Formats: sequence, structure tokens, C-alpha cells
Amino acid sequence: MTEEKARGKRKSRIGVVVSDKMDKTIVVQIHRKTKHPVYKKYVIRSSKCKVHDPKNECKVGDKIRLVETRPLSRDKRWKLAEILERATG
Repeated sequence: MTEEKARGKRKSRIGVVVSDKMDKTIVVQIHRKTKHPVYKKYVIRSSKCKVHDPKNECKVGDKIRLVETRPLSRDKRWKLAEILERATG
């Protein structure tokens, strides 16, 4: 049985790495579009979260997929699933 089946459905998000200064931890910014309740125009909202990166393989600017996991520290509740796109330059 795969890990996903054994542990149930987990939330998954796509974001961009904004900081990789910590050891085995990266900070990822996630953007989402929400419709304004009065003006009905789409507004981009963003949130930052700390993600577990055990091999320190992510760099600033990388686009990644992260999945929900058990609490790993006071702030970390997500772990790196895969790197979708490497930063250019």
C-alpha cells in the first residue's frame, strides 16, 4: 500500500521558495485567488509557511509542491513533496 493510501487524503499546495537560510527548512509563499465579496473582482491573497526540506535541495525561486504532515516543530506542518521547476539564474 502506498503512503498516501495508508495515511489518508492530505492537503497539497504549490508555492515558491522565498527563503532557504535555515537548516532543513524552507519558507514558501503560496498565492491563491479569491473573489472580493462586494466588488466581485479577483484578489490575490498570499500566505507563508515553513516546509521541511530534509536534503536542503531547494533554492530561492524554486516552484515546489508541498504536502501536509504531522507537526515537525513549532511552525512546521508541511513537507516537500517534489520540485516542479528550478529557479533560473
